[in-house]
Amino acid sequence: MTSTLLPVVDNSAQAIMDLERDYLLQNYARYPLLLARGKGCYAYDQAGNRYLDFITGIGVNALGHAHPRIVKVLREQASLLIHTSNLYYHQYQGPLAKRLCEMSGMARTFFCNSGTEAIEGAIKMIHSHGRALQAEKYQIIALDNSFHGRSMGALSITGQPKYRRDFEPLLAGVTFVPLNDIAALEAACSDHTAGIVMELIQGEGGINPLTHEYVAKARELADRHNALLVADETQCGVGRPGTYFAYQRSQQVTLPDVVVAAKPVACGLPLGFILANEKAAAAIKPGMHGSTFGGGPLACRVALEFLDVLDELLPSIQQVGGYFHLRLNELARKHSFVKEVRGFGLMVGVELAIPGKQLVLDAMAAGLLLNCTHDTVLRFLPPYIAKEKDVDQAMKILAKLFAKV
Repeated sequence: MTSTLLPVVDNSAQAIMDLERDYLLQNYARYPLLLARGKGCYAYDQAGNRYLDFITGIGVNALGHAHPRIVKVLREQASLLIHTSNLYYHQYQGPLAKRLCEMSGMARTFFCNSGTEAIEGAIKMIHSHGRALQAEKYQIIALDNSFHGRSMGALSITGQPKYRRDFEPLLAGVTFVPLNDIAALEAACSDHTAGIVMELIQGEGGINPLTHEYVAKARELADRHNALLVADETQCGVGRPGTYFAYQRSQQVTLPDVVVAAKPVACGLPLGFILANEKAAAAIKPGMHGSTFGGGPLACRVALEFLDVLDELLPSIQQVGGYFHLRLNELARKHSFVKEVRGFGLMVGVELAIPGKQLVLDAMAAGLLLNCTHDTVLRFLPPYIAKEKDVDQAMKILAKLFAKV
């Protein structure tokens, strides 16, 4: 009788980090933390140390970790049907499209895998719409400090040179304007403008909200020049501001022509979408766009369950988000290096007068996960299930760290 010995695998955190260093493309500056599991608002490392997760996979794990309703749906659907491609129908894509259209005020839906893919589709809509009117109508107006993704098209409308410079030349015809500068926006638009693209709350750019007046002017200019107004809600939408989408924050809702989003909608499974009114949707004819993986049965069924849960959580997002803002502003008044607290709902930025990287590392060591964007802005994207007691726990850690600065 022979015995087969299994190879000994070193699963220590350091061994896994070394393996990635040796074999992965070195494009990520990871934090020195290996996560093993999660439950609710907390993630755990291999040693069982607990971390209050207030970054949620950059806004993806909106229902926290291992939410029982999501786990149940995942198990059921995974045993039935995971993928079909878009050659065939399945029972969840249509109902999800209807739900998203009703939430947004749009008419049509396209499913993809990420916010970047959704932006690529929106750019194609803009170009197709413009060129159907005149050959030179392909200008896109985008905002300084914006972030729309890392593909070549998305980079072309990302208003941060550090992301763009290594890949130029990019898409022609893009003009960047300062956010909330109405005069600059109006001066940049012409009859060659085919689209205006904006995040209603800039995420990677430092949690910067657009004013209602600015968004209303963008709508007016898009109408005047027969251009498409695109709202990139990848980070700031799908419940995070306390409304379904950030453009719905104001009582005077300014409807865009196109909405793109992704992150939380399938609770960690890749799923993005484009929502469009009939005018924008008409720009994409059969065969002009597609996706192999987009809108599969597993992701769509999870998304439908997520939206059911989201409806129950929207009031709490507003309440807990307001409480978090209040507590952060109280802390800010005690420390001169805090310049501003901004954002809406559970999308919060704390701008510092100093670099924030070390504070992120110190918070991690103390059991709180967040990150720093734009070098000096601490970014918080707590799970929608967070309670005021979770905010209190985060504030206890932050107060200790800020006192040491």
